[in-house]
Amino acid sequence: MEKYVHILKGKGLKITPQRLTILKYLDENRTHPDADIIYNDLKSMNPSLSRTTVYNTLDAMRNIKIIQELTISKTETRYDYHTDPHHHFLCMKCGSIIDVDIKCPHQDSKEVDGHRIEEIHGYFKGICKICSNE
Repeated sequence: MEKYVHILKGKGLKITPQRLTILKYLDENRTHPDADIIYNDLKSMNPSLSRTTVYNTLDAMRNIKIIQELTISKTETRYDYHTDPHHHFLCMKCGSIIDVDIKCPHQDSKEVDGHRIEEIHGYFKGICKICSNE
């Protein structure tokens, strides 16, 4: 947990058991879960955890760039512990979101065509290799 205490302290976020638990969960579950998955997976081990706490914690960590928010499909928001610029692949069969290590030509740019870049999101949609082999 020391790693997560250091991350939260370094960003000036108050250390709470819930924040530590959620951050650790995201680090150990690189499946890009949504808030409901996080809540359901952690609730049994943390009976006092509320859905509101999960949403508020994710929002606070996203705002200070400890995690990133993904909105690849129009109906759900997923969360990613890996905040370095990278792309994602969405399997249209099983719904998995997989990190893809492909360089964007503007990945390290601060602007493009005179526009200031705040965030870069790239994603691909198709059928993952696991579903393709079934």
